[in-house]
Amino acid sequence: MRALLAVVLPALLLAAVPGQAQLVPDASKPPPAGAPQAPRARPQAPPQSGVPAGKPPPLYDMPDAAPQRPGPPSRPDRQRPQQAPPGSQPGNQPGAPSGKPLPLGPGEAPGAPQREVSTGTGFIIGDRQALTNDHVVRDCRGVRARNAEGRDIQVTVRAHDPGRDLALLDFREAAGPALAFRSAPAIRRGESVMTYGFPLAGMLASGPTLTTGDVSALAGLADNRMHFQISAPVQPGNSGGPLLDLSGNVVGIITSKLNAQRVAARIGDIPQNVNFAVKGDEALAFLRENGVRPRTASSAAPRSAVEVGEAVHPSVLFLRCLA
Repeated sequence: MRALLAVVLPALLLAAVPGQAQLVPDASKPPPAGAPQAPRARPQAPPQSGVPAGKPPPLYDMPDAAPQRPGPPSRPDRQRPQQAPPGSQPGNQPGAPSGKPLPLGPGEAPGAPQREVSTGTGFIIGDRQALTNDHVVRDCRGVRARNAEGRDIQVTVRAHDPGRDLALLDFREAAGPALAFRSAPAIRRGESVMTYGFPLAGMLASGPTLTTGDVSALAGLADNRMHFQISAPVQPGNSGGPLLDLSGNVVGIITSKLNAQRVAARIGDIPQNVNFAVKGDEALAFLRENGVRPRTASSAAPRSAVEVGEAVHPSVLFLRCLA
């Protein structure tokens, strides 16, 4: 009798609660005949960020998220500011700065909201004048500079040259001492250089960053004679900053870098420390064409990177592009 109950009771329980009697199918075994087939997932291609369909990505990147510009340099497209719904207050808009609004620039209408869309570096080259990259300030509704003392200074773009990727800035007040451009001797391949700027603003240190390296080549990408190739590391935000020799004189302006990820996707190898700077001679020609006579000096006794950094610190500016 007990043997009979041991066989009958489990069968009754499974029949009474069929929902609990279902078994997980074994994926390694074929389904039984007549069983419904589960829909198969369609294979999806891996997503590629920033790569247009059917078009290979460019190899040349600007090192900062500046407004989009034509030509070979590429950056992630910045999103247009969203319009606030009717009846909302400017302070409640997404991305709007909290607290006191920034002062208005020339020709701006009262109440026009502004937000930071990109950052870069500049350096003082004369009385109330500074130099940076054209792509740092292009398409900006306003530009603000912060000097070494922490003062926020209104900036006016006086002249720009997209071909050289240079822009001349004017200030309403003195911002700091001017740096000197190297007049002699000529730059040689293998010379030690350093950068001083503000890479990855909001992610790294709020103060300036100094990096060191060498002049790798006397021409840039595709044998561009307006550029040096350098090994000193640069990141987004370094654009427009000075390239300095060991005497603290300006020998170039940081402008771009090779996109290592995209090059690796094409050739299967990762390039390292391939960055570019506009030559100092190009910057001098641009300034003189716009009526500016910058300081020049001959480089002689070398100094340490620490000494150069301390010497140029009061002359380097943190720039913000506002839209």
